[in-house]
Amino acid sequence: MLKHILIYLFTALYLLTAAEKPNVVLVISDDQGYGDLSCHGNPILKTPHIDKLYNQSIRLTDYHVSPTCAPTRGALMSGHYTNRCGPWHTIMGRSMLFEGEKTLGEVFKDSGYATGMFGKWHLGDNYPYRPEDRGFTEVVRHGGGGAGQTPDLWDNAYFGGMYFHNGKPKPYKGYCSDVFFDEAKRFIGESISAQKPFFAYISTNAPHSPFHCEEKYWKPYSEALKKKGGDKVAIFYGMIANIDENVGEIRQFLTDKGVADNTIFIFTTDNGSASGSKIFNAGMSGKKGSAQDGGHRVPFFLHWKDGGFTTGTDLNQLSAHIDVLPTLIDLCGLKPLDLNYKVDGKSLVPIMKNPEAKWADRTIITDSQRVRDPIMWRNSSTMTQKWRLINGKSLYDITKDPAQAKDVSKEFPEVVSKLRADYETWWADISPAFKKYSRIIVGNPAENPCTLTSHDWLTTGTPTPWNQNHIRRGIPSNGTWAVKVESAGKYKISIRRWPREISASSDAAIPAGEPVPGLTAFRETPGKAISIKSAGIIYSGTKKEVAYKTGSQEVTFEVELEAGPLELEGYFIQPNGKKIGSYYAYVEKL
Repeated sequence: MLKHILIYLFTALYLLTAAEKPNVVLVISDDQGYGDLSCHGNPILKTPHIDKLYNQSIRLTDYHVSPTCAPTRGALMSGHYTNRCGPWHTIMGRSMLFEGEKTLGEVFKDSGYATGMFGKWHLGDNYPYRPEDRGFTEVVRHGGGGAGQTPDLWDNAYFGGMYFHNGKPKPYKGYCSDVFFDEAKRFIGESISAQKPFFAYISTNAPHSPFHCEEKYWKPYSEALKKKGGDKVAIFYGMIANIDENVGEIRQFLTDKGVADNTIFIFTTDNGSASGSKIFNAGMSGKKGSAQDGGHRVPFFLHWKDGGFTTGTDLNQLSAHIDVLPTLIDLCGLKPLDLNYKVDGKSLVPIMKNPEAKWADRTIITDSQRVRDPIMWRNSSTMTQKWRLINGKSLYDITKDPAQAKDVSKEFPEVVSKLRADYETWWADISPAFKKYSRIIVGNPAENPCTLTSHDWLTTGTPTPWNQNHIRRGIPSNGTWAVKVESAGKYKISIRRWPREISASSDAAIPAGEPVPGLTAFRETPGKAISIKSAGIIYSGTKKEVAYKTGSQEVTFEVELEAGPLELEGYFIQPNGKKIGSYYAYVEKL
């Protein structure tokens, strides 16, 4: 009875008018670390607009994410540890958010918000994992983990090209980050006109490699970095400078539209610095992918004038990406989660409202798996306010040794034992998820035909062709797709070396694409010809193989499939007998 009363009270509380509900803009950049901001002391990079936000925000100074991108996004969206919710890798079919996981898009949509997602999703490119399937009503995104990766539309680079608008390819002009911020502004304007509160999730693929932006952003850094970092880091900084400019412009846009005061504005990043750690790392060790703090301690700034968060205030309590969903539910008065959906994080609202409030010490764990199936202790940091246990072995007092230079595990064996026990309890709790697969659904009208790419191959011992440079080079690799057939029937499976966006036979060479400002784009690699003798598919223990007809763009098989889980492989056999996977497959229910 008490539970039902509480649900009723919470539901009544969230049913506010649109004018009373705060809007939310969440900006998350890609591969930008804690030290890649001038407000954190970077001596070269200038980020005046984010610095201004910093001076007007609640700042989580001990905020941690996963050491790589898709894992962070999974935890941020769901409130669950990434090893529980599915995307513990960035490729290999292990970057998808499990079915049944809640998302920020869903919790805001369920509370009457317009929900928009712009830029990098990286939690699945097929039904039912796409953002438009997970609560976002307006979506403009690239495929995979960045422009020019294998699931992305062919020959995309950081300038111009095609993005998916609500699932359909649409041409856009301009630099990628500019496009995503501009589309977010369009969405915000439309939401204001419709008198709906909005949640805008702006997730840039910059400053992730490859390194591209206009010279006006990176040239100011080239001289200072000439002897250390060179053009690569200068362009990395230039990409951040562009993001900084966009942050300033969208905040001014909110002001011009009269909604800035009641908009929660958040800036954060998805992992430690990929390219700037050797220039400035705020005293930390490690970079992207590392279990040390430099791999996962990142900025988190939150400003909300109507909520009273307008003055630069440091919150030093340990916090993480798993806390974002419950915190926003509390801040915005959203409809509460189902009682059976228990988040791993906790709301930070008590300490946001009173930084001196009592806050129990907690243990938070982050790791970088980047394998098909998680491995215990792999690249892990078991953290408390004071301690960091790395890989279950090395211990550091982070309050005295932020650079993690001195291993004190032998001096404090009781701390090591306690943190190891915490990790083992956590591992036992999350490990049942390791047996699950995010199976791409085929045969559903929401995506028929379904496009499969080698980015999502389950592979063992061979490289995964996750970007279009790999496809152009014709790297010799193969793997299987984990799919689920929604309903039994006749299906057409077409396998290809090149995607359907281009008209080229699977054995043909193709020319290099045009360059863009910055370093070398994926598309600048000439497409290598490959010799093909035969082509085939393997599914449910059945193998079908036919001779390849020179000049064919695709090889098609019509098959009867039963409903349920299915492992599917498409391949080409070369004259020397070697197998090379079909980088693309199109599965259509007839």
